[in-house]
Amino acid sequence: MRNVNFSELESLVGTAVGESNWHQITQTQVNKFAEATGDHQWIHVDVERATKELGGPIAHGYLTLSLLPMLAAQIMRVEGVSRGINFGCNKVRFTSMVPVGSRVRLKQKCLSVEPRAGGKQITMESTIEIEGKDRPACVAESIGILYGA
Repeated sequence: MRNVNFSELESLVGTAVGESNWHQITQTQVNKFAEATGDHQWIHVDVERATKELGGPIAHGYLTLSLLPMLAAQIMRVEGVSRGINFGCNKVRFTSMVPVGSRVRLKQKCLSVEPRAGGKQITMESTIEIEGKDRPACVAESIGILYGA
């Protein structure tokens, strides 16, 4: 876990911030995501068919993307912040399927820190890797805004 002060965020630009712990994708997690989003496509939730046709079910791409806040919290803590918000993404690509049962982790590099709406807008290159695979599951330019305390 990297600790940085709100006033020092600009020093991160161009640097690798760190990586999270590994997180295992479970069928229960995939099923709950399907319930929450209404995306019940068989490749995610029909274990028997997915196993027969794909070798096993795969996680939703948006489930993979939704792990960013949880995994990012393991990488860096910013002190001197009153609140933070997710602002969105400039670009998101799902570059590899995530089989249920596999483990993923997040690596982040700080691309920019800019003043925004009374706070600081931080753009990160966020790469979700799959353990044992060369291609990442997802690459996104994720954007957050932090406000000083």
